[in-house]
Amino acid sequence: MSRTSNSQLHENAARIEQLAKDMGLKYYPVDFELAPSSFMVEIAAYGLPVRMPHWSFGLRYIHQLIRHSMGHSRIFEVMFPGDPCRAYLVDGNTLAENTLVVAHVLGHADFAMNNQLFSRYHRMAGGHILEKAAAHAHRIDDAIREVGLEAVEAVLDAALALEPHVDTDQELHRDRYPERLPVAGAAAEDPFRERFQQLPGAHEPVQAPKQPPRAPVPPHPEYDLLWFIAQYATEMEQWERDIFLAVREESLYFYPVFACQIMNEGWASYWHARLLREADFLPQSLYLSAIKTHSDVVRPFASGEETALAVNPYHLGFSMWEHIVEKHGLEKAREVCREEDDFGFVRNHLDQELAEKLGLFTFEADRGGEIRVAGRDLNRIREAIIAPKFNYGAPRIAVSELHHDGTLVLVHDHASDGRGLDLNSAERVLGYVHRVWRRPVRLHTVDGRGMSRELLADSKY
Repeated sequence: MSRTSNSQLHENAARIEQLAKDMGLKYYPVDFELAPSSFMVEIAAYGLPVRMPHWSFGLRYIHQLIRHSMGHSRIFEVMFPGDPCRAYLVDGNTLAENTLVVAHVLGHADFAMNNQLFSRYHRMAGGHILEKAAAHAHRIDDAIREVGLEAVEAVLDAALALEPHVDTDQELHRDRYPERLPVAGAAAEDPFRERFQQLPGAHEPVQAPKQPPRAPVPPHPEYDLLWFIAQYATEMEQWERDIFLAVREESLYFYPVFACQIMNEGWASYWHARLLREADFLPQSLYLSAIKTHSDVVRPFASGEETALAVNPYHLGFSMWEHIVEKHGLEKAREVCREEDDFGFVRNHLDQELAEKLGLFTFEADRGGEIRVAGRDLNRIREAIIAPKFNYGAPRIAVSELHHDGTLVLVHDHASDGRGLDLNSAERVLGYVHRVWRRPVRLHTVDGRGMSRELLADSKY
């Protein structure tokens, strides 16, 4: 953007922010920054401007770069919730595009401040994830200098392989399990025995109180694998535990973004459209260019296609918010924004009328790759939309036992997952875990055909 366009963007942004506040949007301060396209591709790959180094991010970067160069993935902005929020705009965007992006970011900021899932993480960890991620990266750099890249990378392999295996219902800062079972309440005193004890010579010998039995570890199936390994791997060094807990903290930060993507992108799109409509200070030509960009963002499928087999979260979310506001009013929409995530949003507010209007359906593919429409049942459509979001999109794995010899036993909850594991991938991840656990690791699961399988990672074999 030229210097004149930058000046105009600053003016537009200030006036749009004032308009947003006048229209009732509430958010933490937003720091806007223009960044080159190459930097935005890096953020898309790493997830954060500064993050722990690992080869997997390099692979994501190459994939993102190829998609970007082929025109399949254009990045307009990246926004990080917090206090303040941080928003990066592409310096190669047009003035109209970045004016729309400013309005879009304010919608994101309002959602992040008011949605209960975002607010919960903010209360647990504070609003400074960029600084925390940079501190994590700095500590890992220190570890590389102290113990070498190979050792650190082995720990990162394990931690990042388990990145989605966190319990999002738990607090960020968790205590270890109690070591002893609670003492059962003392029996009520017998009045006769109490009087008998008062007789001369009738005192019974005093017995030492019994030690309460040790509590099992874990006391229940534990789905927070990163936390459990960091707390109970007896041979782990402190820098290894720090890496596991750092990956866990960043994973918990990203969960609201993942679990509210349809709501969040739809809310931001609803508000950028509404703010631009109300921004009578914008030149007509800029407004028309911005609305053209809006149409490109919220269209249901790629240009030239007549149908799509995947849902565009911008399109679905925007359409649902417009539908809710039209039928129930803005205050009801704000209530939904506060209380729901994508699971409740889709199940409770995607109705038959809207599903038919959007032409939604479920589909099946046979072994030859032929696609056919399976049906238009509303409940099946809802579940098909949200199914990839269960458990962070990962198989549901729990620690079920910790044997006396240190063997870690994991169980795949395939009944709730509704799927088997790719055994080759599972064996590779199990090997990563074994390297940091340093004792045998077993996994009970089923394969793609539903047959029971037990995998073992043990240096003896």
